[in-house]
Amino acid sequence: MKFLSLFSVLLFSFTLYLVPTTNNVVEVSGRQLIVDNTPYFMKGVCYHPVLRGETERNFSTIDQDLELISEAGINTIRVYAPIDDIEVLDKIDAAGLKLIVSFGYNQKGVYDILSGTFLDYIMKYKDHNSILIWELGNEYNYHPEWFGGDIQNWYNALSQATDQIHDIDPNHPVATAHGDMPDKQALASNPNIDIWGLNVYRWDQPQSVFKEWQTVSDKPVYLSEAGADSYMKISKAGFKQGENQRAQAVANAKIIDAVLDRSDVASGIFVFSFTDGLWKAGNPNEQDIGGWAPNSSGVPYDGTPNEEYWGIVDINRNKKETFEVIKERFVNFSLPSK
Repeated sequence: MKFLSLFSVLLFSFTLYLVPTTNNVVEVSGRQLIVDNTPYFMKGVCYHPVLRGETERNFSTIDQDLELISEAGINTIRVYAPIDDIEVLDKIDAAGLKLIVSFGYNQKGVYDILSGTFLDYIMKYKDHNSILIWELGNEYNYHPEWFGGDIQNWYNALSQATDQIHDIDPNHPVATAHGDMPDKQALASNPNIDIWGLNVYRWDQPQSVFKEWQTVSDKPVYLSEAGADSYMKISKAGFKQGENQRAQAVANAKIIDAVLDRSDVASGIFVFSFTDGLWKAGNPNEQDIGGWAPNSSGVPYDGTPNEEYWGIVDINRNKKETFEVIKERFVNFSLPSK
């Protein structure tokens, strides 16, 4: 009896090992994102934590950050470079959050598209429960100079990388973060992209992009970046010049409402950004005015992206006014029943 019992346990364990996991299967169906057979709307934030006085990403604040992110009703984090730290990934998963991992084209051979090492990362972490979407590039359409002056070189690389990911990981969609609406060239060059991310800064009214999207594609789409900063370069639209958290809160409320109202087309929104970035426009020990981004005249309400003031919390993790605005909307939103 003891021998048979032990044999049964071993056989049962071996059988379990042979059964492929069905967890963390992410698919697209029509315009929806589906996670483990359930429709999933991304209530997201862009996350790139850099400490005061530093210029490189640092996850020493991850526990505090995840607590705040979860409190705000956020369910998905978007990062601009892969997280090669299983402890951090495990903490993201334990917090009940999903992750969009973005790969750059040329990151000096570190998990980038040019070297092909991004595939090493995918092979390493594709079965981790935190992974939601693989994302390739961030608004590279604004930078043909990075690709020999011909943006088609990027679209060719993007298409090839998409197919390579599909070959090794059928369980997660492939996306790209495009600067505003892709043109015919971008769409025709990348028919195998599963879901498109759009970085959209159209004042406080992004909803027009969804009407445009409906006319060109039946694939899912999300706003990979949207939002407003908390500094007014000039007085405008009833908001005073200088640091102005109220202007940011008002703008983000309107932007998020516009996206949630179009959840029939949109698969999510990522508010830019979780924390202020003091490394962006001057002395990383101080919060500086200034900074510039391509196609940024649509930033509410002064048409100027003050790059160090985009956080929904400040560098010390104090909540800005917009935090409660985001929390109210994300916590109370769920996809309408069909």
